Amino acid sequence: MSSSIFQLIISSFLVCIFFLQVQPSYGIGKSYVVYLGAHSHGLNPSSADLDYATNSHYSLLSSILGSHERAKDAIFYSYNRHINGFAAILEEKEAEELARNPNVVSVSLNKMHQLHTTRSWEFLGLEGNRILPKYSIWEKARYGDDTIIGNLDTGVWPESQSFSDQGMSPIPSKWRGNGICQIDNFIDSNKTYCNRKLIGARFFYKGYEAYAGKLGASFYTARDTIGHGSHTLSTAGGNFVQGVSVLGNGNGTAKGGSPKARVAAYKVCWLHGCNDADILAGFEAAISDGVDVLSVSLGGKTKNLFTDSVAIGSFHAVANGIVVVSSAGNDGPYFGTVVNTAPWLFTVAASTIDRDFTSYVKLGDNTYIKGTSLSSKDLPSREFYPLISAKEAKHFYVLSREAKFCRHGTLDVEKVMGKIVVCLEDELFGIANAGEEASSAGA
Repeated sequence: MSSSIFQLIISSFLVCIFFLQVQPSYGIGKSYVVYLGAHSHGLNPSSADLDYATNSHYSLLSSILGSHERAKDAIFYSYNRHINGFAAILEEKEAEELARNPNVVSVSLNKMHQLHTTRSWEFLGLEGNRILPKYSIWEKARYGDDTIIGNLDTGVWPESQSFSDQGMSPIPSKWRGNGICQIDNFIDSNKTYCNRKLIGARFFYKGYEAYAGKLGASFYTARDTIGHGSHTLSTAGGNFVQGVSVLGNGNGTAKGGSPKARVAAYKVCWLHGCNDADILAGFEAAISDGVDVLSVSLGGKTKNLFTDSVAIGSFHAVANGIVVVSSAGNDGPYFGTVVNTAPWLFTVAASTIDRDFTSYVKLGDNTYIKGTSLSSKDLPSREFYPLISAKEAKHFYVLSREAKFCRHGTLDVEKVMGKIVVCLEDELFGIANAGEEASSAGA
């Protein structure tokens, strides 16, 4: 009896091994953007046109994946209005096979792009010494009255005074955003943060999640938790805000280039950057909503216009009569560092800056070291404070390569207290965060 049981166990084990060996092996899917060019349905598609376009995407992909259901599961964005294409999870071989289809313009990985970062109006001749010149273009353009500016960025902080609708007339009838204001809807779906100034806010996250993993539910909002989008949107179309300064510096009235314009935020960027699939979805929505101008302060190093989401999205925006203004990047002044070079873009950059908030550190041998500071406070002139590098001020268990940037939790309070800490600048952590960390440790 025991021998029979043993033989049965061995037989079952061998059968399991056999089935394990014959199971098909699947690769690990990645997110791709598939670009097909323009739609045939024109500028004002019907619902039937949109359904037809989406189904054509499913049909094309099903010819590769083998079934309509698999194609529907794989596609997480179908660009069915102005940009013809889709974003999907594919294996490398599937993407390569799809790229060989004669109806496909390009297939590219869903890449991550980085954000780009105010004497601007004086430089442009719109004002001088806070006085409006007689022939200022601002007057001729009526301060951008009723122009609709869309912004592809990290969203918007609606409570900012730059987005107050004080003095604004009713929303122009040309706006087709249909009251979509996706700010904190997971908290209170009945409250709206938009008004006659901030007339729309949307967010696009599926490309980021396909690239980096799931976001928490609290992230599903167009609210700007980084600050970059609020900065760029207010620079383009922020309302007049009097009595503004940064720690007492740069006192005056803050305003955007078109202070009477309407603004709409399209959140396509998250903590670590902006993905191609979301950027294209943002362009699609902005074109459909009826913006007049699009501001795009982001970009990557893609040289191929057929795989560059900013180039593709802006091409279709311009084809619909929208002016697209983009940034040239943050990587200069070296050769070949300008980005967003498609010929239909207005690409803007500053190679130098004529503003400096100078501060000096005096050493014991009367040597002065020039630096920059926004602090209005001075240290007592007759007192001296020891210098210590962040690497020397670290906790014993912290790596030097982490501590040198004064990253969170790296500094030992006993070593730092009462001293001047020297931190290196880290692009990811930021020099302001380093300063806060040193200050909280007692520097």
